[in-house]
Amino acid sequence: MAQCVQSVQELIPDSFVPCVAALCSDEAERLTRRNHLSFAELLKPFSRFTSEVHMRDPNNQLHIIKNLKITVSNIITQPPQPGAIRKLLSDVVSASQPAEGLVANVITVGDYDLNISATTPWFESYRETFLQSMPASDHEFLNHYLACMLVASSSEAEPVEQFSKLSQEQHRIQHNSDYSYPKWFIPNTLKYYVLLHDVSAGDEQRADSIYEEMKQKYGTQGCYLLKINSRTSNRASDEQIPDPWSQYLQKNSIQNQESYEDGPFTITSNKNSDSNLLSLDGLDNEVKGKGKICFSVDGLPNNFRAHSLQLDQSSDPSNSFDGPDHTKPSSHETKKINTGIIHGACLTLTDHDRIRQFIQEFTFRGLLPHIEKTIRQLNDQLISRKGLSRSLFSATKKWFSGSKVPEKSINELKNTSGLQYPPEAPELQIRKMADLCFLVQHYDLAYSCYHTAKKDFLNDQAMLYAAGALEMAAVSAFLQPGAPRPYPAHYMDTAIQTYRDICKNMVLAERCVLLSAEILKSQSKYSEAAALLIRLTSEDSDLRSALLLEQAAHCFINMKNPMVRKYAFHMILAGHRFSKAGQKKHALRCYCQAMQVYKGKGWSLAEDHINFTIGRQSYTLRQLDNAVSAFRHILINESKQSAAQQGAFLREYLYVYKNVSHLSPDGPLPQLPLPYINSSATRVFFGHDRRPADGEKQAATHISLDQEYDSESSQQWRELEEQVVAVVNKGIIPSNFHPTQYCLSSYSDNSRFPLAVVEEPITVEVAFRNPLKVPLLLTDLSLLWKFQPKHFIGKDNEESKELVTGEPEMIGTEVISEFLINSEESKVARLKLFPHHVGELHILGVVYNLGTIQGSVTVDGIGGLPGCHTGKHSLNMSVRGRQDLEIQGPRLNNTKEEKTSIKYGPDRRLDPIITEEMPLLEVFFIHFPTGLLCGEIQKAYVEFVNVSKCPLTGLKVVSKRPEFFTFGGNTAVLTPLSPSASENCSAYKTVVTDSTSVCTALISAASSVDFGIGIGSQPEVIPVPLPDAVLLPGASVQLPMWLRGPDEEGVHEINFLFYYESVKKKPKIQHRILRHTAIICTSRSLNVRATVYRSNSLEDEEGRGGNMLVFVDVENINTSEAGVKEFHIVQVSSSSKHWMLQKSVNLSENKDAKLASREKGKFCFKAVRCKEKEVVFSCFLAATQSSEKYTFADILFGNEQAYVVEDSKQLILEGQHHVILNTIGKEAFSYPQKQEPPEMELLKFVRPENTTVSSRPSVEQLSSLIKMSLHYPESFNHPFHQKSLCLVPVTLLLSNCSKADVDVIVDLRHKTTSPEALEIHGSFTWLGQTQYKLQLKSQEIHSLQLKACFVHTGVYNLGTPRVFAKLSDQVTVFETSQQNSMPALIIINNV
Repeated sequence: MAQCVQSVQELIPDSFVPCVAALCSDEAERLTRRNHLSFAELLKPFSRFTSEVHMRDPNNQLHIIKNLKITVSNIITQPPQPGAIRKLLSDVVSASQPAEGLVANVITVGDYDLNISATTPWFESYRETFLQSMPASDHEFLNHYLACMLVASSSEAEPVEQFSKLSQEQHRIQHNSDYSYPKWFIPNTLKYYVLLHDVSAGDEQRADSIYEEMKQKYGTQGCYLLKINSRTSNRASDEQIPDPWSQYLQKNSIQNQESYEDGPFTITSNKNSDSNLLSLDGLDNEVKGKGKICFSVDGLPNNFRAHSLQLDQSSDPSNSFDGPDHTKPSSHETKKINTGIIHGACLTLTDHDRIRQFIQEFTFRGLLPHIEKTIRQLNDQLISRKGLSRSLFSATKKWFSGSKVPEKSINELKNTSGLQYPPEAPELQIRKMADLCFLVQHYDLAYSCYHTAKKDFLNDQAMLYAAGALEMAAVSAFLQPGAPRPYPAHYMDTAIQTYRDICKNMVLAERCVLLSAEILKSQSKYSEAAALLIRLTSEDSDLRSALLLEQAAHCFINMKNPMVRKYAFHMILAGHRFSKAGQKKHALRCYCQAMQVYKGKGWSLAEDHINFTIGRQSYTLRQLDNAVSAFRHILINESKQSAAQQGAFLREYLYVYKNVSHLSPDGPLPQLPLPYINSSATRVFFGHDRRPADGEKQAATHISLDQEYDSESSQQWRELEEQVVAVVNKGIIPSNFHPTQYCLSSYSDNSRFPLAVVEEPITVEVAFRNPLKVPLLLTDLSLLWKFQPKHFIGKDNEESKELVTGEPEMIGTEVISEFLINSEESKVARLKLFPHHVGELHILGVVYNLGTIQGSVTVDGIGGLPGCHTGKHSLNMSVRGRQDLEIQGPRLNNTKEEKTSIKYGPDRRLDPIITEEMPLLEVFFIHFPTGLLCGEIQKAYVEFVNVSKCPLTGLKVVSKRPEFFTFGGNTAVLTPLSPSASENCSAYKTVVTDSTSVCTALISAASSVDFGIGIGSQPEVIPVPLPDAVLLPGASVQLPMWLRGPDEEGVHEINFLFYYESVKKKPKIQHRILRHTAIICTSRSLNVRATVYRSNSLEDEEGRGGNMLVFVDVENINTSEAGVKEFHIVQVSSSSKHWMLQKSVNLSENKDAKLASREKGKFCFKAVRCKEKEVVFSCFLAATQSSEKYTFADILFGNEQAYVVEDSKQLILEGQHHVILNTIGKEAFSYPQKQEPPEMELLKFVRPENTTVSSRPSVEQLSSLIKMSLHYPESFNHPFHQKSLCLVPVTLLLSNCSKADVDVIVDLRHKTTSPEALEIHGSFTWLGQTQYKLQLKSQEIHSLQLKACFVHTGVYNLGTPRVFAKLSDQVTVFETSQQNSMPALIIINNV
């Protein structure tokens, strides 16, 4: 249980005090009413004694009473009605709420930090009111009247006669059988006569004389003169008189209230306003002691003032105290009576002392002696009866029964609760004495009497009486000083069970539980106390069950090992019962207390229930903000509820939210909880949307929100932009350069304010997610922003204006009328802004109407809120609100301080700066192919359009694959009539290469200058040849673009970056870019391999030496998947600046070489050095790499035509391949070869030699020291039938290619061992000396005369001599074999 202001040792004596009745004349009541108080209320603050009080017990021992308190109340002739008591208790609890600003206790239990109210004043008020309002009953005497004060005024005509009338009236009420209420302790009730004297208006001498007469008649111990009203109430007072009545009247203000707002009945406390009270006892024409008949409104006679808790019978037909207590609570806090009126206004401090003195005189001289005398009399009667009657009774019982009757268990005692004792029964006398001793705190004697009475009652099976004796015996045992015996809790358990199960009296059972729980709590037996409290919860009283469950919850949390979850669970139960009892505030408080335990612990369904109830109760109490917050929590958590339940939650939220918004229609838009927004996934795009393809016209892909972020691709674009910026700025990237970012996301660098251009849209992509299982409909969805316009005064001066929000003249805002998000769906919305002015824009969030769609939820899992809120009304309900876009920047991790702490950088993607107008380029590709053969040349057209109002210049394009494309040269027709014009279909035209030759060659329309050859710029950056280098607003230009299929087959992504600038230099945006990604699928065509060798001949026809032979192998590797029929090799040429192809060795003149699928062809060409200043036309096609870095490089281009059958028509595709030759004797390919990974080799450990190795020529250089050639007749005729041996003279020329002396060995003994060579050439032999050793000087040519011997006709290869050479100055053992000469074929004929 919660902490209480009073301890149990203070609570019980305060709850059971001597009761004194007060019977006042009308005049006496009038005197007290001048102070806005009744006579009983006048005495209330002075009814407690702070000093000890003494009296004598029956054994004449002095007994001390501490903190004695008496209660004085007006005589009520009707018992309180149960319905009125329920209403009173309900209002008492309603009026007692936690104090605002009260600091709650923080209890830390494990993972829980709970703010718990340490005290429960509503429970204490309920308990106090409950105990005070208990009606008097016949089986106990604790609240029976012990005495009666008869009060008359000194201003009456005959005060003594008035006292006599009051005395007769009291006697009639007590002894007339028509009156069953109130109850009196003993027949001989103490009467105490009080004469009230008004000091300010009365005659004091007359009062004194009357008082003297009273003393003569009633004795000095039985009367008192009380002087009050020493001042007039309307006189201005200089001194502040305290008001000790306010605390009592506020505590019991509901009892004192004249009427209730919204209440179904009226409760009166003015005992003189009898005319509006209804008599409920049916007595007719009873004359009051005041000598007059009082009639009710209905004309029925009213005998006495009704109980303050009396009400109309029609309002509550139940006779049960604890009937259903669903009384309607007042809509406001119950108003305090006489608000602003001072109580005791006519009383001075002297009057206060007089009243206090009066109470003391009454108690010391009247009440206590009367009680002392009564106890002694009862004790004497009991002793005498115990000796005679009881002994005779017991003997008779033993005689007939033969033995003691065993006590029966409670379960065996049936139908005995109705047993009634006569008033003079000795068992009741024992109980009466016990109660009297209990009231004066004589607990030892009281326990003894209760224990005796308990036995008698149980023997007689008078269970109601027995239960009462057990209850009070347990309390007396606990309160005995020195605690001679432990608290008999089983007495209380038996009493509770008896009251509840046998007597069916829940009021008495509740009193037992309240007292026993307090006693157990004081002994720290919280578990037993909780079990006891829970036992009494039932369906008959929600208010009682709620209070007891709440106290049980406090027991669980106050245990030595707090039981947090049990605390929370019982607080939920208490909140539920509070709600059923109409105590909305207390229900809300209980649920909020329990929420601390369930929140964030994974109990999602429990959280939903609690939040929903909190929302409901808060709405009922008009705490709309709390209601919205609670419903918001239901919706933002990952709910595990069913779709119907979620729909109900959502409708409740919308309904409550709508009511909140109606209260402040002009207030700021509040935050909506749904749908979820993933702020970090917000993307911002600057610019227009990409145009769709129009037939053969395809727009540049550029950047769009549909593209996924790719870090590798992003890096490539950044490098391309850096390349072109470096070229524009003469090779240096400016320090203030930042890559252009058109699309900002969580992957981009958002540390700077982005730049947007006026009149160009800004698209914000917001990622929504619907966590519910019901669809959400967002209507009128748009962006929320603020804008600070700026005016440009001078060159760099800007003038800022005030912040602007919502003006379409500044910023146009796109509104999406409907945006549906299905259940548990993630969906993005793209919202646009159109800036019309220069300035700073801040995008704050989104604003929309949240609602559900018709028919989305058809099941109402939970009843509607008050008002016309039903399912059909809420389906189309929508509320307007906002959600902010708050993006957290990246975590900083650069400095030591940032690494050791958690700091985040800014993210400014939603804060663009709107700059002046800039040119805007759009690029369209016409007839752009999607598939090519490897090496195929095609012509497309590219169209440049300036769609802005500013001219653009400096247009350039950069690509990582510059070999893929080129624009038409300056000599070509830049803008043909149409892209399909027949004169533009072929990439080549025929020209005469040399006037002295009839041979023709093909050249292209683009020159080498167009590809960056011979100019200083990087080859990747290509200026676009615009006319006048400027593209005016609205103008468009079409340029031809030559495309060549990449050499590797497959799908290729080729990136183009177009760079352009404004004619006017802008301070913030220096340039703009446009991206395009072309996707080309290439198919296999030809595989070209080439090898170059030194020529055998030392001189050609023109006397030039050092010629080369070029062998070209061409293979058709196309598998006809593209419909290719055959390839025609049209031309082979060289683009070298040092070498030219002179003639073909084996190619028929003016005839194409044809290669069908999988066919191969071999070509041999003679290459000679170019003469100085000779113009070579063979450099006619796009050279992809500058040949200057290869001093002796041969770059070959093969021009081919492919015949393709497509749609039953034969097309001719043109293309070219090129092979780069760098090394003699090494095979080169037209496409890159796959690098085979080297095989793993074992490590070899060698001992390092100390000898230093001098630098030596490489093996390749040593094998090229000597060049050799054979001179012989091509054919030789010999008559074999005449002479069997044919001898042919052959001259071997050796030429020293180096500038050093060379030792040469010529070995003729070599014979071909290859069977293929033998099969082709046949065998022969050399005659004469077969090995020569000689030395050649620098660049010396030496000839050897040899003879070859043949035995039959045929074709022979004379190139068998092997030549070994070494430098003369090199000390080495072995000579290096020289490169073998080319085949030297001779034909031997027979004549």
